[in-house]
Amino acid sequence: MMISVNEYGLDVFEEMMDNADELQVGIEELANGTTIIDAGVEEKGGLEAGLYLSRICMADLADLKFSSFDLGEMVVPAIEITTDHPVIACMASQFAGWRISVNKFFAMGSGPARALSLNPKELYKKIGYEDDANEAVLVLECSSIPDEEVTEEIAKACRVEPEDLYIAVAPTASIAGSVQISARGVETGVHKLESLGFDINCIEHAQGIIPISPIVGDDVKCMGSTNDCIIYGSRIYYAIKYDDVEDLKGYIKKMPSQVSKDYGKPFYITFKNAGFDFYKVDAAMFAPAQITVNELNSGKTFTSGKINKEVLLESFGIEAL
Repeated sequence: MMISVNEYGLDVFEEMMDNADELQVGIEELANGTTIIDAGVEEKGGLEAGLYLSRICMADLADLKFSSFDLGEMVVPAIEITTDHPVIACMASQFAGWRISVNKFFAMGSGPARALSLNPKELYKKIGYEDDANEAVLVLECSSIPDEEVTEEIAKACRVEPEDLYIAVAPTASIAGSVQISARGVETGVHKLESLGFDINCIEHAQGIIPISPIVGDDVKCMGSTNDCIIYGSRIYYAIKYDDVEDLKGYIKKMPSQVSKDYGKPFYITFKNAGFDFYKVDAAMFAPAQITVNELNSGKTFTSGKINKEVLLESFGIEAL
């Protein structure tokens, strides 16, 4: 019996609705019955709302808690992730693999509903995961609330009725949005391994700690600083069962962000130089800063990459007074 990411995600969504006042989020039911939680568009949201969004994204298959990250002269908040279901939590659910574009509305969709819409299909085939839930739960990174037309398209793609669709929304330039992006640190590493051709089904457990970016400006500026948290500040640990240790070492060497030709400056600058075109940015950049892998059969542990506090300080625009 497979774990249903949508059933798990819906439990967290309902918990979020129950605690809406405390979390400073808004709840809206559209005319077609879709339930929307606003965690930062019109509502205040906050750190705890971001934690809930991250839990929904990972289908509650990870333990998430706040920590702090040392930047030398000061600390910034951080999020710590621990999961014994890294492939399902990260790739079947959390991975932002769904570009939702309806008329003028655009958002990146992540979370359990992706497993019903099969975005992208090949990935679900590769990890051998399917979900047949009757309700769909989605997290959108965008600065506007989806309307009936948008939610009907999403529901149709998930093969559910609009009243069985549950969506949580937070912009990139919001506290909750910033938290949920940093909570993608473990997933970024799994995705990097997958893009290198590694069999990610060998990943058994994962843990990570990632700084959380302050709000540095608009959505595009914050997209830069939140990406930098992973590229320059994340420390990720994986426990893997893989027969060929030498082969595994080769993958670990290629994993960290420092292998990218675009490494070394805040992501916003790289993005601006690429004409704000994601496809012109070296894909090798989208990776954790530092990776440690414990290979369970041999009992050997390897590490690669490094934390770059200087770029984070520049990205966050921290001013010492």
